[in-house]
Amino acid sequence: MFFELRQYKTKPGKRDEWVKVMETEVIPFQASLGMVIVGSFVAEEDDDQYVWIRRFESEEERKEQYKAVYLSEQWKNDMAPKVDELLEKEKMLVTRLIATPKSVLQ
Repeated sequence: MFFELRQYKTKPGKRDEWVKVMETEVIPFQASLGMVIVGSFVAEEDDDQYVWIRRFESEEERKEQYKAVYLSEQWKNDMAPKVDELLEKEKMLVTRLIATPKSVLQ
């Protein structure tokens, strides 16, 4: 099992709009296709930062879920345009993490 820590910068002043899109569209859509979203966060001291964490059982599962989500017509037609509109995509940072034995996230 591993986690994906995804750190985004929203375009200035767009974070609240991005959070709404994530909570009402992106997260429910991805969860409906089997993705496990562990958490969704905004930075306390950076008005343009958004962070979320997803969990995968294996690399094979991640690949299958990526295909199901990112190759879907719903993603391409409805959600991808909002990503382009609200995020600074060149500043996205995705880090794969493995929980240590004493981590409460397993």
